[in-house]
Amino acid sequence: MDELQEFDRYMAHLSEGLGHADRHAGLRGYCTGLMSPLSRKSVEPMAAHVEPLKVRSRHQSLHHFVADANWSDDQMLLRVCQWVVPLMDFKDGGWWIIDDTGFPKQGRHSVGVARQYCGMLGKQDNCQVAVSVSLACEAASVPVAWQLYLPREWADDPARRDKAGVPEALQFATKPQIALQQIEHLMGQGAPRHCVLADAGYGVDTAFRAPE
Repeated sequence: MDELQEFDRYMAHLSEGLGHADRHAGLRGYCTGLMSPLSRKSVEPMAAHVEPLKVRSRHQSLHHFVADANWSDDQMLLRVCQWVVPLMDFKDGGWWIIDDTGFPKQGRHSVGVARQYCGMLGKQDNCQVAVSVSLACEAASVPVAWQLYLPREWADDPARRDKAGVPEALQFATKPQIALQQIEHLMGQGAPRHCVLADAGYGVDTAFRAPE
């Protein structure tokens, strides 16, 4: 089976979790853009690369898929795991790996952007930060939980939240609190118990290391 056929199979598997057939083209276009050799992986250059003769319409459809379409990111992560985990080798054990990833941003209008430490840059700068949990074996890992960190300056600013469309239910939580909630949710779903690995930013938090 060649790479394109495998990609088609993977897209079909993920599409089953979108909830509506109209979203399938958006998923395929967005994933194609993410894997393309573009210096900027935002919607506009993706649209130009995926469909250069219809950039305007493709830009609108991709933007709608990313910003407005009502699909579940939890369902997408679940379907990724269903594809990857059966191929992983846990004979030598497994680990839960907690990490936070920074995404540099030019402006400050995207949800969660603040001056904070960005791992990609190795310094403080304007960026978004996401907390993630991955399931790992000796040879591979797969993300199983992911949440954007909302700094307090965002969480405590109703006007800013409303303008950016931040859900009311999303309140401020520290990164260790987010990670602990993710781990507890996974355990509640019946996930296997493995050693949890994280950097010192999590390890110094007593409540994270020894939850009630």
